[in-house]
Amino acid sequence: MDKIIFFFGGFYPIIRIVVVGTLAYLSLLILLRVSGQRTLTRMHAFDFVITIAIGSTFGRLMTAKGVSLAESLTAFLVLIALQSIFSWIMVRSSKFAYWVTATPSLLYFRGQFLRKAMKKHRVTQDELLSVIRQNKMGSLQDVEAIVLESAGTFAVIQKDSSDYSAMSNLPGIH
Repeated sequence: MDKIIFFFGGFYPIIRIVVVGTLAYLSLLILLRVSGQRTLTRMHAFDFVITIAIGSTFGRLMTAKGVSLAESLTAFLVLIALQSIFSWIMVRSSKFAYWVTATPSLLYFRGQFLRKAMKKHRVTQDELLSVIRQNKMGSLQDVEAIVLESAGTFAVIQKDSSDYSAMSNLPGIH
């Protein structure tokens, strides 16, 4: 059984954390830079999973004596490769993209809160009003639509906007 250390276990573990942590950090930065901007964009579900897994791997490397830098770099490579493969397939297959990502949802349209969609996505009217204020709009009369985007952000479309083509694939638009 390992000895339990509460306050100070010597300088070796601290030096290991500094050296291995620095090398892992630099390696991860390089890997993320090489993997492209898609790895760092707004997150869909699979992006979120990859981000959490990378953070968990990084944290374990920093604190677990039995995990080598080579093992963690391999884990980073596998996670980034999986994310890249998913992104590549997503771009080429709309069915796969539909399976992996959420579709945008219309929550407010032409003066009406779409309660069924709001309930499905667990969004309140107060949240939507807050989104309107954050977009520096004076009132609901200035808003044509509010869309919950696939990455979980809200898009507010102004009433005076003449281009609704970006909304054409949303259910409920006639």
